[in-house]
Amino acid sequence: MPYTIAHAIPILDELANTLDKAYWEASSIATKDATYDCFSTVSKELLEINKLSIQDHDLTYEPISYEFKLMSKRLTIFRKSLDHYIMRNTTFEALDNVITSTIQLISQEVAQSLE
Repeated sequence: MPYTIAHAIPILDELANTLDKAYWEASSIATKDATYDCFSTVSKELLEINKLSIQDHDLTYEPISYEFKLMSKRLTIFRKSLDHYIMRNTTFEALDNVITSTIQLISQEVAQSLE
């Protein structure tokens, strides 16, 4: 079953909130830079989604911004480095879970375009 815009909003909101938390917990500038880059891209996507009409929330979700379409690759790389970036176990687990959901959300669009 494809993700709708209504399904995408809480996933992206959770990702943004968890990335924000990870940013403030980061102990190095490189970690802060990587985390902020992902956070700003997700925030821009959420801003674009919020411009949509409430009637559109039942439509199948498709990434709006070009940068967000590329996030699947970036999040996969970021996820592999979580052990080095994230020190707190609760933040690590939350980020790992929401990254998985986000990659599935973005990958849905790729799968649909191949059909």
